[in-house]
Amino acid sequence: MSETMTLTADTEDAGTRLDRWLADTLARDDLSRSRLKTLIQEGALRRNGQVLLDPSAKVTAGADYSLTLQDATPALPQPEMLPLDILYEDKDLIAVDKAAGMVVHPAPGAEAGTLVNALLYHCGASLTGIGGVARPGIVHRLDKDTSGVMIAAKTARAHARLTEMFAAHDLDRHYKALIWGLPAKRADTIDAALTRHPVDRKRQAVQARGRHAVTHYRTLRDLPPFGCLIECQLETGRTHQIRVHMAHIGHGVMGDPLYGKPKRAGQMPDTLSRDVLSALRSFPRQALHAASLSFAHPVSGLQIELTSPLPSDMTALLTRIEATVAARSQDVSFMAQ
Repeated sequence: MSETMTLTADTEDAGTRLDRWLADTLARDDLSRSRLKTLIQEGALRRNGQVLLDPSAKVTAGADYSLTLQDATPALPQPEMLPLDILYEDKDLIAVDKAAGMVVHPAPGAEAGTLVNALLYHCGASLTGIGGVARPGIVHRLDKDTSGVMIAAKTARAHARLTEMFAAHDLDRHYKALIWGLPAKRADTIDAALTRHPVDRKRQAVQARGRHAVTHYRTLRDLPPFGCLIECQLETGRTHQIRVHMAHIGHGVMGDPLYGKPKRAGQMPDTLSRDVLSALRSFPRQALHAASLSFAHPVSGLQIELTSPLPSDMTALLTRIEATVAARSQDVSFMAQ
């Protein structure tokens, strides 16, 4: 099925860029200027019956323009009925509390069971088409083993605006993490450019030639001698940013297989410490959680505040550490008497 729209350019429209004029005249959520540009380049626009391929061409007064839209093609990932913890949803976007272990987007080796598969099933017909494809618009990602708040667009208009907001860092994002050791500064800013590691292509590394990256952190709870619970606020959103930045200052995220650096058991003299250290070292993922995300709604402009509590696995680990810290403190106080 296809849809053809015909418009006649007025005198005052003459000289306007085609893509801009079409976007302003049609004023449809599913036809952003970038989408119209692509459609023109694909040959979907005709002027007086002749195909136009240049979206920057100027409008001709009195000319008849026809734009043909094909129905959105099904997305390649297949819808799957997977559990989703939905924090917020309306006709423009959806926010979920992503579980650790769920991949965001299908990729070789993980073609199914992803967040995109789950969103395709859940949202169904409410996905109006982004780039001509009925799919959710992923505007940011969390690593597979990072849990917490994620948003996705359901319409082209919301997708375009959210993409702009993330590019401009016009959102407030906070993470919580358990890290090794106690930083010298309880609160600080890490400003260190990141790029792909020169040898290990799966890793990121701090290098002067990398992309600008800034993380603000503050200590929430000291957990000596193991580490501490911190909160991080992202000013930028680079791949593995928090994990690399914390490792860069010598305090990697607990459980992180790429960047975390567990303390040696020999540094923990008492049995209680050795037991909890073993649990820390065997924690199956990086202890990192996207705890909150706040932003202006991309369409209505209303402020949206999304929060997610620490997941059960991180809560259990934190509780065990705290119990050990408390027991060690009591032992020290008893011996001092």
